[in-house]
Amino acid sequence: MSVAQPRYDRGRLTPGIVHIGLGNFHRAHMATYLDDLFALGEDHDWAILGAGVRPADARMREALAAQDWLSTVIELDPQGKRARRVGAMIGFVEVDPANGPLIAAMRRPEIRIVSLTVTEGGYFIDPATGRFDPAAPEIAADAAAPDRPATAFGAIVAALAARRAAGVAPFTLLSCDNLPGNGDVARAAVVGLARLSDPGLADWIDTHVAFPNAMVDRIAPATGPRERAMAAAFGLDDPVPVTCEPFRQWVIEDRFPAGRPALEKVGAIFTPRVHDFETMKIRILNGGHAAIGYPAELLGIEHVHEAMADGRIAAFLDKIETDEIVPIVPPVPGHDLHDYKQLILRRFANPEIADTARRLCFDGSNRQPKFIIPSIRDNIARGVMPAGLILASALWCRYCEGTDSRGRTTPPNDPDWDMLTATARAAKQDPARWIGMRAIYGDLSDDPAFVAAFEQALHLVWNEGVGAALARYTEG
Repeated sequence: MSVAQPRYDRGRLTPGIVHIGLGNFHRAHMATYLDDLFALGEDHDWAILGAGVRPADARMREALAAQDWLSTVIELDPQGKRARRVGAMIGFVEVDPANGPLIAAMRRPEIRIVSLTVTEGGYFIDPATGRFDPAAPEIAADAAAPDRPATAFGAIVAALAARRAAGVAPFTLLSCDNLPGNGDVARAAVVGLARLSDPGLADWIDTHVAFPNAMVDRIAPATGPRERAMAAAFGLDDPVPVTCEPFRQWVIEDRFPAGRPALEKVGAIFTPRVHDFETMKIRILNGGHAAIGYPAELLGIEHVHEAMADGRIAAFLDKIETDEIVPIVPPVPGHDLHDYKQLILRRFANPEIADTARRLCFDGSNRQPKFIIPSIRDNIARGVMPAGLILASALWCRYCEGTDSRGRTTPPNDPDWDMLTATARAAKQDPARWIGMRAIYGDLSDDPAFVAAFEQALHLVWNEGVGAALARYTEG
């Protein structure tokens, strides 16, 4: 089987972007867009310098250095796999606990964009308020020692301070994480951290640095033996290959004072209406993931495509999407929401992806308040008590109890797992304990109709089982 190679002279590339967080998603998403753009002969001064702040980033750097910074990306099309070597990255900054090399790289005038994928939970958001948490221990440590920051945001603040002092224009900070208003969230983290040690710098950043919002989408499963075997089948000895679905989407606000690559030439969408696309994706795709992940795990179903082949789960998802999610999503330019829903269902059913239900269930304490609970609120606001979404949240509670339907122990799968497990076990007899978690459900527990609907759903799951609860909803 052939492997597509970069169709440009990588020796002529120069860096314009530092990207923090070289995980699978970045290499399957942003790096492939730039690889395609470079192949058109465009914007060769926008190559990527990789970077990271965690020990795992150092291991990734070592692996990629051994293959001249090339990434193997395998698209898992059901009609046939396609492999390519992506060459958009031309170096990887040394990983250091004090982030000196990273700060030095971001100080360079030719770096006009700093982008990052540090995961949804990496922005130091207080779950109780949904805002940046200046009291987070890592943030407090960086504020106390701004010249030796341990976090990505501390390094960004230090680099911006150095650029201001040198009279160098600031870079644009582009979040590529799956967060509502990710640019606004990144601004809050950077400005909030700077304000703790240098209020004048914080004001300068708030005034002069652009933080465009962006919506990103591509399913890129974790790498394991299966993925390395796929690379080997293409004749590649790569310890860190990336697999992904054929679909990709990137919607970005066009706010780049220092310039940007012409990504619209390779399919990116620049629009001031990113929030509309974002709402569509977060509610329909991420909400759909949350709806199927928990019943699948509870029923002992390992993979997402296997969950979609289970008639109970597929019917549950389709009814929730059709009746409770699509009706509350605002119109999106150039998109039919029902067509988008069908696209999502097909993507979930792709057997080549082998995405796991466990991955979908990870970090529910962070994801439920973003992907499920806002849809519950919007339905209640339109006079509808959304039984399916409430059942999805009850299934999350049942999952966090720590055993599946067959009595097998569920390994911890949330940063707050111990607390969630204790609360879920208490909620078996008193469901109000679960929805009383104000950091997650807010004031929903003050709504008697919601409380009654949740209690009914959770009792149904415990008393009649997951399959019966799904059937009761879809047939009712």
